[in-house]
Amino acid sequence: MGHACLFCHMDEARIVLSCPVAIVVRDAYPVSEGHTLIIPKRHIRSWFEANAHEQHALLELLAKSRTALDAEYHPDGYNIGINDGTAAGQTVPHLHMHLIPRYAGDRSDPRGGVRWVLPDKAVYWRE
Repeated sequence: MGHACLFCHMDEARIVLSCPVAIVVRDAYPVSEGHTLIIPKRHIRSWFEANAHEQHALLELLAKSRTALDAEYHPDGYNIGINDGTAAGQTVPHLHMHLIPRYAGDRSDPRGGVRWVLPDKAVYWRE
């Protein structure tokens, strides 16, 4: 590999699930208990660079991760997201999906969910 990508050189002790093309780890800076990342093993930056096989494998691990999180943490909902590109907030230039468990009461008004990435646009129901 020869590069210093954090996700290409993941400590194997952090891996909670895997398949031949992807791994699952808990986020090192979680926004909620159980915050999980699904990461392809191949170094690619974008969802749109992943081939169909990789995309399918990532989605399968997303589903398996949800089942595991349901059993361990019993969340009330989830946010699922990909920050694809610097303008979208991607800070690690290696594709990764966030699976963020949500719990009743973790935010006083959770409406809008992922729309809060642009706070001025989040509260569309008041317009």
